[in-house]
Amino acid sequence: MTDSDRSAAAALSLDGPARRSPAGLDQVERAGTNGVPVDTDKRTAPAINPTRKHRGPLYAALDLGTNNCRLLIARPHDHGFRVIDGFTRIVRLGEGVSVTGRLGEAAMDRTLEALRQCRNKLREHQPARMRLIATEACRGAENGPAFLQRVRDEIGLDLEIVDRHTEAQLAVIGCADLVDANTAGALIFDIGGGSSELAWLDFRGGRPKSQGRMSAAIRSWQSLPVGVVSIAEKFGGVNVTPAVFEAMVAHVSEHLRQFRGREKLRQMIASHPVHLIGTSGTVTTLAGLHLGLERYERQKVDGLWMQRDQVDETMNALLAMPFERRVAHPCIGRDRADLVLPGCAIFEAIRREWPTDRVRVADRGLREGILISLMDADRTRSRASRYPRRNPNGG
Repeated sequence: MTDSDRSAAAALSLDGPARRSPAGLDQVERAGTNGVPVDTDKRTAPAINPTRKHRGPLYAALDLGTNNCRLLIARPHDHGFRVIDGFTRIVRLGEGVSVTGRLGEAAMDRTLEALRQCRNKLREHQPARMRLIATEACRGAENGPAFLQRVRDEIGLDLEIVDRHTEAQLAVIGCADLVDANTAGALIFDIGGGSSELAWLDFRGGRPKSQGRMSAAIRSWQSLPVGVVSIAEKFGGVNVTPAVFEAMVAHVSEHLRQFRGREKLRQMIASHPVHLIGTSGTVTTLAGLHLGLERYERQKVDGLWMQRDQVDETMNALLAMPFERRVAHPCIGRDRADLVLPGCAIFEAIRREWPTDRVRVADRGLREGILISLMDADRTRSRASRYPRRNPNGG
């Protein structure tokens, strides 16, 4: 069994009633098209035709990060996939890790409860293939591996800790179809809770034909040891003055100087069409504020283009917003109110280092990258079995 096929048996054989999650904590994602889940509060009935529900296997992807626990279950559809079910909960697993080096008991308890909900959904849908990953919090915490052993023992889910390069590759695959077809390259950045990944795509030597192969165009990548949680713990995220914000930006900029090919990327931006793609709660929040949404609407945000001056204006408005207004804003809320400005500082450092005229907003990432890579691998195997290579010796 490969890493892409982590043991499903234990996760799916456990019984017991599925639990209803507390109101306001979970986002359930059902029945989107081409990898785009529809809005939670508009889902009144499954979009899948019951007569077609057995057409093709189900796939599942789980991403346990520093801040969020996310699950997506989907079925291949045309050149993408159709979302069947999903789950998102802010768990803040990495809370305090940047200070203590260890996962805290309260954070682990919150995460275990979220993973039980995920286990129940996996048991309900019985996916044929799945990949369950953990990122920076478990990667960097001294007791991260011990916590995942506890997850296996208590819940029956077998999560793998992926390295930073794999995380960057999956983010690229998940966002690949948002890269402008007429661009020479793009810089994809994923602002996480404990780390942030950057990947420079360079198409001047050719562009991969399929989304699942897009990571082959990565010319350089970097994983920054900074994320919204770690920045908030270092500088504070409640009362962020312009001076504190600039200190955050300077801190991130120090790490960006280590990016391999930093100057060459600057030269490419100056002479070729290149744009940014941002995948994170920070960037989607800015998009929601820019659009003036009364509540967050994924279908309006995912794929949105923002010009440089629009990002400037929205970021300045957010920096001037008191903490209480951030808490009350429907596109931010209490769970993100202390994290959004640290995220903006990471975004701002990237923009200053590699200034482009526009950025594309992605409400997608690792889960979508996992699903696409699993489906693409199965399609490749299926084609190989239908058209086996001939033996050159005539056998």
